[in-house]
Amino acid sequence: MNGTTGHTGGTENVTNIESAGSVKRAESAANPGGGGRADGVVVVGAGPTGLLLAGDLAAAGVPVTLVEKRAHGISNLSRAMVVHARTLEQLDARGLADELVAKGEPLSTLRFFGRVSFDLTDLPSRFPHVLVLPQYEVERTLERRAVEAGVRFAYETEVVGLGQDADGVTLDVRGPGGTPGGLRAAYAVGADGLRSGVRQGIGLPFPGRSVIRSLVLADVRFTEPPESLLALNGVGDAFAVVVPFADGYYRVVGWNRAHDVPDSAPLDLDEVKEIVRAALGRDFGMHDARWMSRFHSDERQAPAYRVGRVFLAGDAAHVHSPAGGQGMNTGLQDAANLGWKLIAVLGGRAPDGLLDTYQTERHPVGRQVLRSSGGLIRLAMAKHVWTRAARAAVVALVGHVPALRAEVVGRVTGIGIAYRAPKGAHRLTGRRVPDVALKEGRLHEVLRAGEFVLVAPGGEQPPTGRAVPAHWSSGRRTTVLVRPDGYVAWAADDAAAGEVAAALRTWGAA
Repeated sequence: MNGTTGHTGGTENVTNIESAGSVKRAESAANPGGGGRADGVVVVGAGPTGLLLAGDLAAAGVPVTLVEKRAHGISNLSRAMVVHARTLEQLDARGLADELVAKGEPLSTLRFFGRVSFDLTDLPSRFPHVLVLPQYEVERTLERRAVEAGVRFAYETEVVGLGQDADGVTLDVRGPGGTPGGLRAAYAVGADGLRSGVRQGIGLPFPGRSVIRSLVLADVRFTEPPESLLALNGVGDAFAVVVPFADGYYRVVGWNRAHDVPDSAPLDLDEVKEIVRAALGRDFGMHDARWMSRFHSDERQAPAYRVGRVFLAGDAAHVHSPAGGQGMNTGLQDAANLGWKLIAVLGGRAPDGLLDTYQTERHPVGRQVLRSSGGLIRLAMAKHVWTRAARAAVVALVGHVPALRAEVVGRVTGIGIAYRAPKGAHRLTGRRVPDVALKEGRLHEVLRAGEFVLVAPGGEQPPTGRAVPAHWSSGRRTTVLVRPDGYVAWAADDAAAGEVAAALRTWGAA
């Protein structure tokens, strides 16, 4: 296979990556990629999940090749349109959030079924809103970062087989023009979507089913925009969601029980108008559709996110209904969780067993998202009198019980997600750390180094090892070791120097 290498972050169609990311001629199909010790990571899939992960790895000096089946170029047509607060916090820790917020439409109120509104202005985050922003804008920003960090891209390249041994992973690929080749790396990550070639290569099933058929999408203009800027309503035989973009267009997602047709069936603006009128009472003078599409939605989750040296992330690991706008966000959180762990293990600072925590932490989150988004879509699809009555009761309960409202908002925005802590650990262990003010600046600014951050009481100078030292701006006495993904690895009240040093060694930050 012919290919090009040269400037850092360039396009690479050569498909045999060996030690230290060097490029070699592809070997025969009988032994693609060869064997022996391998370094670096191959990430498959250049969507948001793959781009964030590859950028994190390359920024830390890990050789990365990002394989993408499509030709180079990011489509301006995408289904994902919402960036939640916790994802914006992760992007802020990479210096990207403010740029994206400026391009999107922040919304502080969500309204469901005409009965309950969620006010996000008191969300304990620097981003007390939902950001409406097309997926392609997120991808463009993450791709630029990945290129600048030195990620090597292999476009028009598809994984067609996979094998692994004690020293690395070998991927059989088909490049431009169908040319066969091979990739060799220490680890591989499949972020290649619903029909993941990586998941198939490791023989994992993807159990689940289609939860709803014939959803329609349209980006349109309105003559008379709705008063509620993000609204969802269902009336038994139809539901619709209307979301504004910053450029004057609105994204409409709708469904009509009576028109259950294949994804390939034609779609016109009159059908979209009919659905919106049925669900929301009027069509708002809808006109000038720039894009329309029909699709179905599955609920599926892989039983394992790790098999040996191969990992799954994003839609390759879990897919679910679009309700709540959690798909892209969950994938980006997968990437943030896995990236620093691969960096620590490849750098010899942590044992391979650290990578098992990716499964134990992220698989339950994926299962939770399937349940919450599935529950919301089923509420929207409620048909019979008794199921609509049950929906009204649920909505009323959430609307009147503050603790339930906070729970719902925490799950949907990601702010309330925490990882299970070991028995006997400090109460903060596994929890997200807000963007607290430190003497050295905001926490998310300090996290931009990509390292652990050790936050200690003011005036104390405990051992920090590789961790970035920081201090509370308040009189707090708790010492907290913050992971690169912004969760608490370890904490102690009035910690002794020996305790801190032991925690640093345990987490590979000594």
